[in-house]
Amino acid sequence: MNIERLPLHPLPAAPSIPAKPHVFDVHGVRIQDDYAWLKAENWKDVLKDPSVLDSSIRAALEQENAYAAAAFSGTEEFQTRLVAEMRGRIKEDDSTVPEPDGPFAYFTRYREGGQHPLVCRQPRDGGPETIMLDGDREAEGRPFFDLGGADHSPDHRLMAWGADIKGSEYFTIRVRDLESGADLPEEVSQTSGGAVWLNDSSGFYYVELDENHRPVRVKRHLLGTSADEDQVIYEEKDPGFFVKLGITQSNAFVLIEASDHETSEIRLLDRTDASASPRIVEPRTPQLKYDVEHHGDSLIILTNADGSEDFKIVTAPVATPGRANWKDLVPYRPGTMILSVVALARYLVRLERENANPRIVLREFATGREESVAFEEEAYSLGFSAGYEFDTDVIRYHYSSMTTPSEVIDYHLGTGERTFRKRQEVPSGHNPADYVTRRLFATAPDGEQVPISLVHRREVVLDGSAPCLLYGYGSYGMSMPASFRTGILSLVDRGFVYAIAHIRGGTEKGWRWYMDGKREKKTNTFRDFVACGEALVQAGYTSPGRIVAHGGSAGGMLMGAVANLAPDLFAGIIAEVPFVDVLNTMLDSELPLTPPEWPEWGNPAADETAFHTILSYSPYDNVKPQAYPAILALAGLTDPRVTYWEPAKWVARLRATMTGGGPVVLKLNMEAGHAGAAGRFDRLEEVALAYTFAIRCIQGFQN
Repeated sequence: MNIERLPLHPLPAAPSIPAKPHVFDVHGVRIQDDYAWLKAENWKDVLKDPSVLDSSIRAALEQENAYAAAAFSGTEEFQTRLVAEMRGRIKEDDSTVPEPDGPFAYFTRYREGGQHPLVCRQPRDGGPETIMLDGDREAEGRPFFDLGGADHSPDHRLMAWGADIKGSEYFTIRVRDLESGADLPEEVSQTSGGAVWLNDSSGFYYVELDENHRPVRVKRHLLGTSADEDQVIYEEKDPGFFVKLGITQSNAFVLIEASDHETSEIRLLDRTDASASPRIVEPRTPQLKYDVEHHGDSLIILTNADGSEDFKIVTAPVATPGRANWKDLVPYRPGTMILSVVALARYLVRLERENANPRIVLREFATGREESVAFEEEAYSLGFSAGYEFDTDVIRYHYSSMTTPSEVIDYHLGTGERTFRKRQEVPSGHNPADYVTRRLFATAPDGEQVPISLVHRREVVLDGSAPCLLYGYGSYGMSMPASFRTGILSLVDRGFVYAIAHIRGGTEKGWRWYMDGKREKKTNTFRDFVACGEALVQAGYTSPGRIVAHGGSAGGMLMGAVANLAPDLFAGIIAEVPFVDVLNTMLDSELPLTPPEWPEWGNPAADETAFHTILSYSPYDNVKPQAYPAILALAGLTDPRVTYWEPAKWVARLRATMTGGGPVVLKLNMEAGHAGAAGRFDRLEEVALAYTFAIRCIQGFQN
């Protein structure tokens, strides 16, 4: 298949961000950072109000955006068509399947042409809907709007909802009277966005962010009082631990979790008592992780205790929940990773993964009988939701593959009956038979077998001529599901092979797969990705110089690393909000995410070995005089996770150092943060830009 030729225009000279040498010593090693000045001294203020950014930094960033506009000159009409294609695959008035809770069933939907969700409910057994919150209306007149939590109260009279209007992930929570549709006068600011109600609906718990943008305090807000009077229920003192709230499926307990990437500590809070104090389950022990559910007089605990690398399930008395009283319920089985567990009144439901494919396992409490739900495709995505209720015999699962649109099925636990609830509609049409999805394995340099999920048009000839978009992440134990994505069809239908590299640093092959891709073993992640590209070449799917690599956030760090490691393999690199200045960020304990990230990457200030490891691969610090593929970096000015100066510094150093190749382009969203544009159609414009760049990389640039 031929890809239509994009028009070429001479590129202007790339911006040259001035170097202002900044030198410092760490562990006896001298580090020179010529572009440190791009980090605004008032960066915390910029997160809240982008207008206070230093004028010289703003000028440099605007110059980059002007160059990006020139780099895409002539492709505007093509990008518009891509957006129209992708939008045509979206059911614009789509809705979720209503979830029953007491007298109502709750759901979200979109209106035709709407950017933001409508939060709705209807009578449990059907009937007219009520729009509780209109996201489009709340977003009117705002350049950015992101709806956080929208949590209805147990008595169904109120809803706590959070919104971020800057892209900086500071959410303000308001309370809506669902009968009148009006918001109460009280507001709670600087939160993480969600709320957990007290059982009597008299107030709610929330997590407050500190001055360094870290979620550290759980507070209780009672309705009718000022937020200034909110009581601190728990405050985390360790800057390396973040706090989040949850709730047991039984609705009996609020869960306060303090955790980093390796260690967790959970406190129970009686949801029925507005004056309750938190009670610890098991004090934190380095590298002990656990999650908690509740069933009768027992807690159901998912944990890696006792060397259970891929996790096991234990029980403990509610009254004495400490580790000394933990008893195995579902033993540890090496190679089978238990991902999550939910306790219903009569059943225990768990999601587990083996050989990179998931399954749902159902266990009857009374008999211990188990059965599983799995599928036969080579690669697929599977998840489940237990809904709002505890005393139920129905769970809802979601299934898709790279060729099969998402299906929603209600599974009746007692009978095994399956009720089809919804299939993802593709209005412009989609025939799964036109596509092929496969699972391949690449051999890493150390012999590990790295899974690859891929999809392509059935008529693609495997002679190496096809272009390929290879996606990767590989950090924090996050797995990349082989799910259906309508957006990628705009490349696949133009002859691209789309592939996901399930590299180490994720958990596709269990917890060991994660541990083998972090800290001193981080370079396995990068070598795995390169091996995946090479395996696709060897199997005839593509050729060197016809692969475009794509990743975001920590996956953007991966992009920077492989650009340094194997530039000739790639035609292009798309790095979204790329974490590329790893060393400087991990040395700066004032940044929001740095202390909690030390378990993932190491603490280079305190640990000399960690310093040398990070220095050896940090993309910014390892830019070298060589030819680089074309690179597109996408970022957001108000991003608290990957700050704007990381990609800006990286792009500046690349241009000043590289001996050929390129171009290197930075596109900065001046009104958004880590997630990019918040509206569902605005986001399509960013995807279209990236895919246009991918095609340009294959066809070549005219400099």
